[in-house]
Amino acid sequence: MNLLVVGSGGREHAIAKKLVASKVVDRVFVAPGNDGMIADGIELLDIAISEHSKLIAFAQKEAISWTFVGPDDALAAGIVDAFEAAGLVAFGPRKNAAELEWSKDFAKSIMKKYRVPTARYETFSDFEAAKAYIEAQGAPIVVKADGLALGKGVVVAETVEEAVAAAQDMLLDHKFGHSGARVVIEEYLSGEEFSLFAFVNGEDFYLMPTAQDHKRAFDGDKGPNTGGMGAYAPVSHLPASVVEQSVVEIIRPVLKGMVAEGRPYLGVLYAGLIVTDEGPKVIEFNARFGDPETQVILPRLTSDFAENITDLLAGRVPNFTWLEEGVTLGVVVASAGYPLAYEKGVRLPEKTSGDIKTYYAGASFNTNQELVSNGGRVYMLVTTQGTVSQAQKTIYQQLEEQDTTGLFYRTDIGNKANQ
Repeated sequence: MNLLVVGSGGREHAIAKKLVASKVVDRVFVAPGNDGMIADGIELLDIAISEHSKLIAFAQKEAISWTFVGPDDALAAGIVDAFEAAGLVAFGPRKNAAELEWSKDFAKSIMKKYRVPTARYETFSDFEAAKAYIEAQGAPIVVKADGLALGKGVVVAETVEEAVAAAQDMLLDHKFGHSGARVVIEEYLSGEEFSLFAFVNGEDFYLMPTAQDHKRAFDGDKGPNTGGMGAYAPVSHLPASVVEQSVVEIIRPVLKGMVAEGRPYLGVLYAGLIVTDEGPKVIEFNARFGDPETQVILPRLTSDFAENITDLLAGRVPNFTWLEEGVTLGVVVASAGYPLAYEKGVRLPEKTSGDIKTYYAGASFNTNQELVSNGGRVYMLVTTQGTVSQAQKTIYQQLEEQDTTGLFYRTDIGNKANQ
């Protein structure tokens, strides 16, 4: 069968690469993709994720069996609804189910209604009211743009002044446009964070290995928030009881609640969780695979990914199987200056092979057909080894050998697992 993946980053590279490896798949197209994917047998389409009618026309013309939607903004724009209206099959939540991600206020209201543990919060559209609330609550405190903001709409404020400034950026200065027209202000939770993903169809779900992302730009979790600078899976030091509690108190009630609300969920659900003294609580939900967690989770899948998704879409019980041993770890290489202003056009090292996989995010061919940087996060090196320390050694030795002039990466990905 022929399949289509919508998106362009490292997440979509990992998804498409896994689908290409399926024995039941003939061709995999990615729209728009990036040039770094081509070496893995992935075919690129020059169609933007926002061009739903063109994507639908292509899917109809090429008899695409089903489409895997990667990015949050495509889901928020109702791409799955559009495909379904055209009689096509897409793997991802409809717009009303994806609201779990594109409105933090909606997600909080669902959690409140169905008694899912999360931080105390209030939602504001008026700056003076938000300011008064922040001053009354004190710091540390968290300020979030209600809508999508490319992973950058969350400020963990250490001081009241910083929180007020964040609220002003969003509500008065419109830093995130319409996404910041409302803000969710919530209590700061302390504890260890982890990512819990599940493949979902209605109330049926299938957990993936736990993962841990590294959001801050620099070593020691310093600097601004990014889309993610690296990850590893599984989080083996996390007690199994924490995952079980998360399923009982978070995943099940949310999915049942979405069905009860007339918003049944289909696709990948991400729960960003934190282990507090009172047990696991939700930081946020995403309505799709995370990036960079996808690049360390999917390499651990030992079953046929395309068959698994086909079964899930058909309402059959999929047979997901996972690598039980070792750890998969990945380090993101980003453009110097990211997540702020950065240069493009930096020539990239040769693609790795063997024990190290390269997933490209912001990469394109220049006029000499050389692969160069074309985004904030550029590529990610991923390996599976027996231990976190062995995986770190493998990746960081490779990075030391590469010319990363004009690029940067964190040198402590996975360190929390060794503490």
